[in-house]
Amino acid sequence: MQSIRIYEMPTCKMVSSGVGMFGEGNFCIFEEWFSSLERGLFPKDFLYWAGEGFVWLYLFEEGMEVPPGLEVIEFQGGLYAVATDIDQKTDRELMNAEIDRFLEENGFERDSSRPELGNIITSPLAQKIMGYEQMDYYIPIQAKTRT
Repeated sequence: MQSIRIYEMPTCKMVSSGVGMFGEGNFCIFEEWFSSLERGLFPKDFLYWAGEGFVWLYLFEEGMEVPPGLEVIEFQGGLYAVATDIDQKTDRELMNAEIDRFLEENGFERDSSRPELGNIITSPLAQKIMGYEQMDYYIPIQAKTRT
């Protein structure tokens, strides 16, 4: 059984919090807005580290009302290797080794031109039962270059 899956994210528009930290400015605006949206079949929000803080993204849909202070951006998309683990308890070294092994065996390599993304996939009900949340880790990849 494979524990890494490949996901192709299309080029699309995303609502962006801008760079910040939880509990601060636009992150509070984003979280309040995001929390008011109806939960769908799959999470549509993604978080990544931007060097000085996090950026929180949400898939933009036409007609969506975006609060002042948040920006709609063009998101590049592309291929991602996706692994799932327990949020804030992931053994990153072990996960990265597993991802790298999978990529090597399947003709891919990491694409450092795009940020790694993450999103919580656990519903509030499941989190209440399990006592933790699962997180999907999206590692940008590309076809292996021939040398």
